[in-house]
Amino acid sequence: MRTATLILASSSPRRQELIRVLGFPVEVVPSDVDEGVETGWSPSRIVEELSLRKALAVTERLAPGREGVVVGSDTIVVLDGAVLGKPRDEEDAAAMLAALSGRSHEVYTGLALVDVATGRRSVSHRMTRVWMKPMDERRIRAYVETGEPRDKAGAYGIQGYGATLVDRLEGDYFTVVGFPLSLAADMLERDFGLRVL
Repeated sequence: MRTATLILASSSPRRQELIRVLGFPVEVVPSDVDEGVETGWSPSRIVEELSLRKALAVTERLAPGREGVVVGSDTIVVLDGAVLGKPRDEEDAAAMLAALSGRSHEVYTGLALVDVATGRRSVSHRMTRVWMKPMDERRIRAYVETGEPRDKAGAYGIQGYGATLVDRLEGDYFTVVGFPLSLAADMLERDFGLRVL
């Protein structure tokens, strides 16, 4: 098995921390791409397309002759078929949390890997179902005031204070955090010959 540098197309501290668990050298090159999507796309298509868009944008910016695998990732929250992105402001965050209160929703995270030297691509996603505890207005406001919902899809982060709002989940925890480690390891080994363990 060969080794390679993983080039993460994200400024997310959570993704930066998690990708290092895979044991390969890591560089961080944020993608800063347009995240607009077509109306009517399925959740799986949204996260896969945006992940690939991010990975390709970084690949195109790298110097000729570079080697490594660029990793793009995108996460969305889906409630009753509607996509909840990052909240616009505190009121939007509170409204999202009120909608999620006491209910289940799905979290989709896409991964796209692109070999810089060959252009080889691998794209996939995972979905996890999350059940939230009932939340009254006081709890929602207190959580919003922590600032944690600001840059999170669905206005919560399961790895922080948001964990106290979650009742249970079915699926992969790291999909909800925003970087499904098990899927990443499978894709690296199957499609790029890069084995974690």
